[in-house]
Amino acid sequence: MLDFFHNPSELIIRRDQGVLDPNCHADTQKFHGGIGSLDLFRALRGSRQKQRPLSLNVQLPSNLKPSLCSPRNIACERSGIEQYLQRLEREIDLVGCHLGAEQRVEQFHMCGGTPAIAHLQRLMSHLRSRFNFLDYECGDYSVEVDLHHTDWSTMGLLRDQGFNHVSIGVPDIGADSEMSVACYQNPAPIHSLIDAARTFGYRSINVDLGYGHAWQTPESFALKLATIIELEPDRLLVFDYARPPQRYRPVSWDSARELCSQDDKGAMRQICFEQPIAAGYHYIGLGQFVRPDDDLAIAQERGRLRRNCQGFTSHGYCDHVGFGIGAISQIDDLYAQNTDDFERYQQQLDMGQLPTCRGWRCEAGDQVRHMVMERLACDLELDIQAIETRYGLIFRKYFSSAWPLLEQLSRDGLIELSERFISILPAGRPEVDAICNLFERDLGSARH
Repeated sequence: MLDFFHNPSELIIRRDQGVLDPNCHADTQKFHGGIGSLDLFRALRGSRQKQRPLSLNVQLPSNLKPSLCSPRNIACERSGIEQYLQRLEREIDLVGCHLGAEQRVEQFHMCGGTPAIAHLQRLMSHLRSRFNFLDYECGDYSVEVDLHHTDWSTMGLLRDQGFNHVSIGVPDIGADSEMSVACYQNPAPIHSLIDAARTFGYRSINVDLGYGHAWQTPESFALKLATIIELEPDRLLVFDYARPPQRYRPVSWDSARELCSQDDKGAMRQICFEQPIAAGYHYIGLGQFVRPDDDLAIAQERGRLRRNCQGFTSHGYCDHVGFGIGAISQIDDLYAQNTDDFERYQQQLDMGQLPTCRGWRCEAGDQVRHMVMERLACDLELDIQAIETRYGLIFRKYFSSAWPLLEQLSRDGLIELSERFISILPAGRPEVDAICNLFERDLGSARH
């Protein structure tokens, strides 16, 4: 842990090393089994009535990727992929029946691994038959690929399917340890994919890079990050291997991993901020660094950046619908998550039911807190009077336990604080996640 340094008599705010932790941006700790498929059906019908645009996400489990195994194992894996695609298509059909043909798919994201081209074409054809995808280049359609299963031809075929944003994982977390180390040390594969993305005209290129593995040192991580920055991707996402992003976790993910020391991890975290910012990247939050001309940076500058269960987006006005194992949907105040058990996922869909297993409905108090955290994270400032007017509260009293900590941050020169505004200063940008999380502490405090 890294601390702000103060006299013993003063409050201490701890910087959580998990702030570079884009697991899942929904508050999944509050999810419970009281939310089911009927709740999601009602929300979908409400979305259709309001004719809201859509943001779709398809989750492909990482343990169903093609592999470099024996022919017998490959045949087994292909069978598993076929079964998964069949259920995925059933889920798409069930959801599609409750949404309107006029609802535009403005944002689409496919994550979890690079599928075989035949499977990709089949999946995209089925999705386009059910949903109103926009013409070429009009939507923001992104795909995640990994270095072990993607080449130039795959990048071209993905582009032909309409994907215009690509995210490249370095290295693949689910891979064999020796293969991960070799891939991590060798810059050629990532260089090749970035060249392919530029050649085929992808609108933006994101690179994911984890830190904190036992085989990493601050020196090796700094060298790897510098190598990637030299390739000039549009976005960089850095994260702690102890809490990898949800999209990298296999279905049976085990949190027990061989990690480096806390001192080394703290040094790597510091490198995460120093090198990209020195190279001209802007830190958006949640481990995401972007070029000044990137869509997210422009959306933030114009006050249009939002944050949903997929992270930062310029399409926050869309209803978010997730498909696949563990996928999350977010429609108005409802969050609904699919089961992450493959057998149960199959059984529910075979019975003609959505595989929703849990979720959460955001209540009034949580809406206030989420609005404060989102606007502060996305705009880097908060209009306190606007929050008071909108929700009919006294901000300083409503967030009574956070206010002294905000005053401390103001004295440290990390934020500017007044009765009207909270503004995050340049020195506080690396701590924007920790500053926003201060408002979590007021969840159980007295209101009004």
